[in-house]
Amino acid sequence: MNDAASPHRAVSRKSMVIAAFSTIVEWYDFTLYLYVATILSRVFFGEGAASLITTLGGFAIAYLMRPIGAIFFGHVGDRHGRRTMMLLSMAVMTAAMLATALLPTRAQIGPAAGWLLLLFRCVMGFSVGGEYTGVVAYLLEGAPPGRRGLIASLAAAASEVGALLAVGVSALTVSLMSEAALTGWGWRIPFFVGAGLAGSVWVARSAMEESPEFERQKARGTVPESPLRHTLANHRIGIARSFAISALGSITYYVGITYVPTFLTSAGRLGEGDSLWLSTAAAVVVILVTPLTGLLSDRVGRKPVLIAIAALGAALPMAMFLLMASGSPQRALVGAIVLAGVAGAYSAVGAVATAEQFPGEGRLSGLAFGATAATAVFGGLTPYLAQLLMVRTGSPLVPGAMIAIVAVAVLPVLFTMSETRPVRVPAET
Repeated sequence: MNDAASPHRAVSRKSMVIAAFSTIVEWYDFTLYLYVATILSRVFFGEGAASLITTLGGFAIAYLMRPIGAIFFGHVGDRHGRRTMMLLSMAVMTAAMLATALLPTRAQIGPAAGWLLLLFRCVMGFSVGGEYTGVVAYLLEGAPPGRRGLIASLAAAASEVGALLAVGVSALTVSLMSEAALTGWGWRIPFFVGAGLAGSVWVARSAMEESPEFERQKARGTVPESPLRHTLANHRIGIARSFAISALGSITYYVGITYVPTFLTSAGRLGEGDSLWLSTAAAVVVILVTPLTGLLSDRVGRKPVLIAIAALGAALPMAMFLLMASGSPQRALVGAIVLAGVAGAYSAVGAVATAEQFPGEGRLSGLAFGATAATAVFGGLTPYLAQLLMVRTGSPLVPGAMIAIVAVAVLPVLFTMSETRPVRVPAET
C-alpha cells in the first residue's frame, strides 16, 4: 500500500539533506560498538573468548530495546509529527554516547563497569529505534513519488557513511596507539567523536520543516488518536511483509558487514587493524551501491530488484565467508566487498519498500511493529549467535549459512507481495 495518489508537496532541499545525512550519526554511534567490540571486551569484561561473547551479547540486548524505542517514538511521530520525533530521539542518542565516552573501566570499578556499558547500550538502542525508520518515512513523504526509491536510498547510503566513519575512526585509533594507551583511554576517542556529531545533528534538525504528509493529516483531521491501535487493526499484512523484508536486510547487513571485523579477527587470522581497514573498503562499496539500486527500483520496481538481490543472498554468503577465513588478505577483501554489495543493495530497496507497505496514517507505528522488530531479532541477535555457533562448531561457514537460510525463507514473501512503486507521478498542486 502507498499514498502516492494523495496531493503531494515536496519539502525543501535543505530539510531533505538534513534528514538524509543525519543517519550518518545514527549509524556511526550504533555500529561503532561492533567495530570496537574486541577492545571493549578487554576494557570492560577482561581477557578471553567469553568476554567477547559477552560484549556481543550486550549488543544483542541493546537491540532488543529497538522495538520498544520504535513503538514509543513511532507514537510520537504519528501523533505529534516526524520533526518532533527526530529531535527527541537525537537528544537521547547524544546523551547516551557522551555517557559511554565517560564510563569508568573494569580496572577502575570492577564488574560494575560492564553493567554500566550495557545500560548505556540499551539507552542507545532505545533511541535508535525511532531514528532510521523515522528518517526513511520523512524522506519518502517529502520526495516526488517517482524518485522515492532514489531519495530514500540516500538514508541507507548516508548511514553507511556513518559506518565508514566509525570503522575509519576505529582503525585510525587502533593503528596509531599502543595497546596500553588504547585500553587505558584511547577507546574513548571514537565515542567522544560520536557524541559531538550527534549534538551537531540535533542543532541542524531544529531547522527542519515538518513532513508534508503529517501536515496533510492535520489539515484533514486524520491523525490517528491511537496510532498503535490503528495500525494493528488495519495494517497487519503490511506489518508482516515489512517484517519479512527487513529480516533479510538486517541479517545481511549485521552479519555480512558489521560482524565481519570480529569474524576476520577470530576466524580469519587477521589483526584488528587489518580487519577494520577491510571493512572500511566494504563500507565504500555500500555507499556506491545504494543510490544506484534505489534508482533502479524507481525504474523497474521494488519487487523484481528485491527478488534478485535475495537470490544472491541465498547463493553467495557461505562461499564469501569461506574466502574470508582463508587467512589471505586479498581473498578476505573479495569476500567482504561482495557481501557488502549484496547487503547495501538490499537495504537500499528494502527501506522504501517497507515504508510503502503503509499509508501516512500510522506509518511509523507500522514500521515499528514490522521493520524494527525484525531488525531487533535478525540484526541485534545474529552477530552474537554467529560468533557463538562458530566457536562451538569450528566452521567458518556458519555466518554465511545463517544469511542464506533467511534469504530462502523470505523469497516466497517477495514473490507474492504487491508492487509498491508508484505507477505514475501525480501533478503537484
